[in-house]
Amino acid sequence: MKNRTKLPNIYLGIVLALMYVPILLVILYSFNESKISSVWGGFSLKWYEELFRDKDMFQALWNSVVLGVLSSLCAAVIGTLGAYGMSKVKFPLKGVVEYVSTLPIMIPEIILGMVFMAFFSLMGLPFGMATLVIAHTAFCIPYVFMLVKARLVGMDKSLPEAAQDLGASQARVFFDITLPLVFPAILSGMLLAFAMSMDDVIISVFVTGVNTNTLPVKIYTQLKTGVTPEINALCTLLFAATLLLCGLAALLGRAPKKANSKKDVTEQ
Repeated sequence: MKNRTKLPNIYLGIVLALMYVPILLVILYSFNESKISSVWGGFSLKWYEELFRDKDMFQALWNSVVLGVLSSLCAAVIGTLGAYGMSKVKFPLKGVVEYVSTLPIMIPEIILGMVFMAFFSLMGLPFGMATLVIAHTAFCIPYVFMLVKARLVGMDKSLPEAAQDLGASQARVFFDITLPLVFPAILSGMLLAFAMSMDDVIISVFVTGVNTNTLPVKIYTQLKTGVTPEINALCTLLFAATLLLCGLAALLGRAPKKANSKKDVTEQ
């Protein structure tokens, strides 16, 4: 019986090891003196020095951040308005339209990349940041759409109805009642869309221009000449930034709870 109780812990340990041991190895070998990642040559910070001297790498990182912010913002606006509009209308093919709206998630990225490339070529759009933003926005919209749609389904319908009974217009109800209630879902969708945009390689390869390079595409192209521990250093810094943002989000999330608990204590 005791052996059975240890099985969940063993399984959890294996899963955590598979998830985090590769990350720890990347962090460890970012301080490797040797250029060969599989050979430990001693502790060194030279790859961080090389990274901070690599202007092309930081330009690619900046392009990815700008692309992720722009595409997630556009996806948030379009996805939120689409979900809100679909919640207000009723027609026989509503389910089909909602299903079609989520197709970019299920279609393989290589097909989407080829479709976008053919479409932009037919439209005569020059490949670059503009085509990247359009393509990334298109496949990021479903993430915001689904989350906002789920939030609207679970929202108390009596709140906007009460506002309308008090004389509020549709626009006032949307901005004062509906939007604040669905904002957490919008923010979650934007964060997910930003992560998907930062991570995308296949679609970006098809629609990027000669003078515009994103970080995933630059790392992918470096595979042909060999990846140095400089990439490990970059991954370590990005991982540290991710942990910092998660920590800040956790602290900001606790602040309102502490304020509410103090308020409840003073009221009692």
